[in-house]
This record gives sequence, structure tokens and C-alpha cells, in this order.
Amino acid sequence: MKKLTIILLFILIQTFNIIAQELTLERIYSDPSLAGKTPSKLTVSPDGKRATYIQPRADDYNRYDLWEYNVATGKRSMLVDSESLFSGPESLSDEEKARRERQRIYGKGILEYTWSADGSALLFPLNGDVFYYQLGKAKAEKLTNGDGFVTDVKFSPKGNFVSYVKNQNLYIINLKTKQTKALTTSGKDTIKFAMAEFVAQEEMKRMTGYWWAPDESEIALTKVDTSPVKVATRNEIYADSIKLFDQRYPFAGTPNVKIELGLLKITQSESQIRWIDLGQEQDIYITRGKWLPNSATFSYQWQNRSQHELQLRFVNAKTLSQKTVVTETSDTWINLHESLYYFDDSFVWASERDGFQHLYHVDLKGNVKAQLTKGDWIVDKLVAVDKANGDVYFTGRKDTPIERHLYVVNLNKPQQIKKVSQRSGLHDVTFSEDASVYLDSFSTTTQPPQVSLHQANGKQLTWMEQNKLDASHPLTPYLNDWIKPRFGTITAEDGQTLHYRIFEPKGFTGKRPVINYVYGGPHAQLVTDSWSKRNYILQHLVQKGYVVFQLDNRGSYNRGKKFEDPIYQHLGEVELTDQLTGVEYLKTLDYVDPNRIGVYGHSYGGYMTIMSMFKAGDVFKVGVSGAPVTDWTLYDTHYTERYAGHPGKNGKDYDVSNVFKYAEGLKGDLLIYHGMADDNVLFTHATKLFKHLQDLGKPFDVMTYPGSKHSIRGKKTGLHLAKTIVRYFDKNL
Repeated sequence: MKKLTIILLFILIQTFNIIAQELTLERIYSDPSLAGKTPSKLTVSPDGKRATYIQPRADDYNRYDLWEYNVATGKRSMLVDSESLFSGPESLSDEEKARRERQRIYGKGILEYTWSADGSALLFPLNGDVFYYQLGKAKAEKLTNGDGFVTDVKFSPKGNFVSYVKNQNLYIINLKTKQTKALTTSGKDTIKFAMAEFVAQEEMKRMTGYWWAPDESEIALTKVDTSPVKVATRNEIYADSIKLFDQRYPFAGTPNVKIELGLLKITQSESQIRWIDLGQEQDIYITRGKWLPNSATFSYQWQNRSQHELQLRFVNAKTLSQKTVVTETSDTWINLHESLYYFDDSFVWASERDGFQHLYHVDLKGNVKAQLTKGDWIVDKLVAVDKANGDVYFTGRKDTPIERHLYVVNLNKPQQIKKVSQRSGLHDVTFSEDASVYLDSFSTTTQPPQVSLHQANGKQLTWMEQNKLDASHPLTPYLNDWIKPRFGTITAEDGQTLHYRIFEPKGFTGKRPVINYVYGGPHAQLVTDSWSKRNYILQHLVQKGYVVFQLDNRGSYNRGKKFEDPIYQHLGEVELTDQLTGVEYLKTLDYVDPNRIGVYGHSYGGYMTIMSMFKAGDVFKVGVSGAPVTDWTLYDTHYTERYAGHPGKNGKDYDVSNVFKYAEGLKGDLLIYHGMADDNVLFTHATKLFKHLQDLGKPFDVMTYPGSKHSIRGKKTGLHLAKTIVRYFDKNL
């Protein structure tokens, strides 16, 4: 009996130890991931028989392999072992490094893949080559020979060809004959065929520069001349070397690339490209391209430099005659979207013409047949269309802006919207081609992503990855102390509703210090009921006794244009006003120490941190600013001019939006960190501010990261950065 008691006591002690483990920064940046198994790049095969995804290896978290979930058997298996195809260090071209940074793709192995139209084969790039995998075969076949780095790999619509870009030219491979053909050959130096330019990738999220016709007869492609773009000599500072890059960076107010758009039969060569007349105005953007189902018409979205006008244009592939079918206008700016689906005689189109992004059914002449969705909420994205039944599936924020759900509306029953997803939280949905089934990656602030397979009506067929928080889950030992945020709202000065979430520490007495974790910029949202890796460090801070506060100020995304527009030509003003409104709310809480409020953010959040420390020095005592924009004339055209206007026409806003004129207001402790190879927010932003503060005699602290880009990736680097941030707040707040 005594022996049994001792055993039971031992088990209880061990159980308590598992439950009560401290969430250290070292644990956050070690394996296995606290999120558990989180497959990425989820896709349903065209025939609906498989769900495919990439997953890191157990012995190398940075290397990804291609996996499948067989719907019929419920079994998971590795489809392609990336290490068996290439195991050495990958040698990426500078173009590919930049492209991956734009796509926020990190790691090695298989990071992208594409299904053939019939669901019989997969295509993926690896170490600069193209690999073709036929289901059932023992091994993938390499289609290219390593002569140049291959990017933007695609199947043709019927699966007879493979296309890719190499050395700034477009190639196709006939899968039957295995013959390779260069469709263009003069791409070199400043001339690039079928490639998306810097601002298209970074700001428009257009990652390609070519589009196959559905019948595979021809390809629409861009030709970009980067020579008008100003050359900036950029240093990339590494631990043991300094690389100099003459990067053509389109600073706000300076020339963009010259872009052309043409059509080319795949049986022809570059000299036979038929160029589309883009109009007399040359300083424009091509934001999207898409063929109509009949292969007789190509559509493209044309946007003027000010981004006040967007046109959907149809081009007759034979005659090159054009017509503008849709024109969107705005006094501020027009947000781009991916929500365009063509039927034979009409299409579904997203527009913010009533102040909120909604879906419209439009005929091929541009006449609106019906507004499918309506209300003071936004449609996120059109995700699928069931052509046979006329059902249009989309994700949106109809119920609350802090959650994303799947909805459906029928073409014949406009605005009769049905909610498909049910669980409260954020749903990321991927449909099969025929819209019969979908994958749902679901999460909340306390539940890491779970992936399930559903019928189109929402009925769950099976778990693909339940990621259950059971005894074996990596997060379980930390759940006892895991803090669930409290959500709430306050009112902005113009009467609009601001959403916040607050992490409140448990087990502490007295008034607590606050860290205001901010982003604040457009096209982003922090306050959602969803899982995010960025929340790990917030959990660590709140478990140490800090109150952590987040507020989405006006200008943030997913709330409609009325909520976004107040920042237009007034960057850093309204955002800070709303953050200070949040601080006033914090001061009403009896556990908050109003004299110990800090602020922390990265990128636009880094900019907001500096503006907070400079313009509200009596409020914020400590600031940690990551990779901040400091001078908007040093940022790119498409992003900056969208919100601040052209500096040649609106120089006053640049003067008031840059941080330098407010630097005298710095009173507290400020840490600025920046990647020394950042090609997005150039390191010049930081060095320019360093010099300015030094000239003013203002003390501040710096941490730089050799070789790091804007995102500052890598577990060792990430751990060092996290320790630096926490130590700075511990010391000064």
C-alpha cells in the first residue's frame, strides 16, 4: 500500500511538472513547435481525392517535403522526399531570394507546388530546377538541367506543357516530347519578360508576369524595362562581408518601370508578340491578368499612378481591340483584390463602391446584374463558384470583424447569405476546383490551427490534422498559465468603433506595466480571434507580469473604406490619436500603472513606435522599434503614394509624416533594431535616424542584425531578438 501511494505521488508530481512548465523564450524558439503539427500550402487535388501540403522534417525544421492525405483511406504519407532529390545547400539566385522575400517564403526543399488540371501529376521547383511528379511513380523527374535558376513554374491549363521563367525569359516544355522552347530570348540586363517587377510583387501581390490561355494556344505576358528606375547602391552587411547591390528601387515620387503587355502564340517566337495598346498614359500599373473561358478574350486590370482609378479591360486576342468593362474610382485610393470569376456570359467582381468590399454579378458589357452581398461589413475573398448551381462561396466578416467565416450566396438569390462555417474564430478556406469540398484551417487565440475536410455545405468529412491539445501536444505543458485575451471596443473621436484585445496577467498584485503592441498601418489587422506565432512573445511578457494591449486604429484593414480613409495624406496622425485613445482606456483599469506604459512594433509598427515616443513622450516611457520607416520618400512608389500621394504634388504630407521633425520630443528609452540586409525598408531608414538623433544629442539604443532581411528570420536570430526586446523592457519599464 505504501509503495502504491509513493507511485501515485510520483505520478502527480510529474503531472504537475508537465502542466506548470515555464514558457521561456528558449522554448518558444526550439522544436517541436508550440503550435503542433501545422501543415502549410494546403490544396485539394482537382479530382478531390487528395489533400496535399508541405511539412517540415522531424530532423530538420527548415526543410520541407510534400505530403498527401488520402480522402478515401484517411492515411497520410510523404509524396515527395525533397532530400532524395537534392540534399546539398541550395544556391538561390538574387532574383529568387528577393522573390521569396516578397512571398514571405522561408526554408528549403519543396516550398511551392502545383497540380495538373486532371489531378494526375504535380510540379514543383527545387534548387533552381523544375521537377515533375506523376502520381504512382517512384520518383520525381527533373525537367531542367540547372543552366540558370528557374522561377514561376506552372502547368498549362490542360497539362500538356510546363512553363517557367529563367534568366529573365519565358520557356515552355512539351511534356510529351520533353522539348524545351524559349518563347523570349532578349531578356537581360534591364529587360525582363514574364516577370513581376518589385512593386508588383511587394505591394500588388502579383507574383507572375504571364498567363496561359485556357486552350493552351497562347500566353499573355509582360515586358518590363527597369532602366527608368533610380539605381540605389544598397549595402547588405553580413557577419564576415559586405555586399554592394545596385538595386533599382522605385522611391516615392521617382520613375517606375516601363511596362508592356502582349500576346504570343506558343508556336511563335518573341518577334511575333502582339503588343496591346495600354493608352497614352505610360506611367501606370498592370495589377492583374486573367483570360476569359473562351480563350478569345484576355482581361487585365489597369491602374493609374495616383491609384484613384482602376479599369478592368477586355482585349480581343485576334484583333487586339479593347473595351473597358468596369471602372472603379476613389478620392483616396482603390484596394486591389483577387475576387474575379468568369462565366461564359458574365462574371463575379468585387468592389468597394458602396464603402465596403462586396461581390457583384456583372454581364460582359459591364452592367451590374445584381449586388450579391451588401452591408456594413467586408467580403475578404471569393474562394469558389459552383457553376452548376450558381453558388458563390466567399470568406468575410459579416458576423464580426475579429473573425473570418465562410459564407455562400446564390446568383439567383442576391443578398440571401448563408453562413457555412460555424466555430467562432478564423477560418482559412481552400476549395476543390469543382467547389464540392474544401479544406478549413481554423484557429483561435487558444487553439493552434486545425485542418479539416468538409463538404461544400459545411459538413465535416474528416480531420486532416486535428492538432488536439492532448497530453502529447507540445503546448499542453504551458496551457495552465496560457492567458486568453479579453476583447472589447472603444470609440474613436469620429464615432467609429475601435476593436482591442488585452492580455491581463494572473497572480500579480499591485499596478502592472503595460506594453502596447502596435502595427497601425493599412492592409493589416492585429485584433483577431486567431492563432499567431507573434503571440508567443506576448504570452511570455504577460506571464512575466506585463499587461499587453493591442488596438486596431483607423486605417487598419477589414473594416471598410470609411475606417481606412482617415489616414489618407496624414500618415502617423490619426493612427497615434487612436492609440492614445486606447491608452486613456488603459488608465481607467485599476491594475494598470499609468506611469509605466511602453510601445513595441515592427515595420509600420516600428514607425508607429517612433512616432509614439517622439510625439507622446509624456505617455510612452519605453519604445522598441523594429525595421521602422522613418522617411517616406525612401519607401516605394505603389505603397507610399497610395496613402501619402506623390511627393512632388503633396510634399507637405511627407514633411509631417516623416519622424524627424518630432525627434526633440523623445524623453524615454528607445531601442531601434534593423536587419542590415533589408531590401524592403532599407537600412538607410535607420541610419538616417541614428544620425539625426545623434546630432540632437538624444540618447537611444541600437541592435542590428547582419545578413537579416526585413522579416529577421532564423531561430537563433529570432531568439536573440526576443531576448533583446524582453531584456530592454525589463530594464527600463
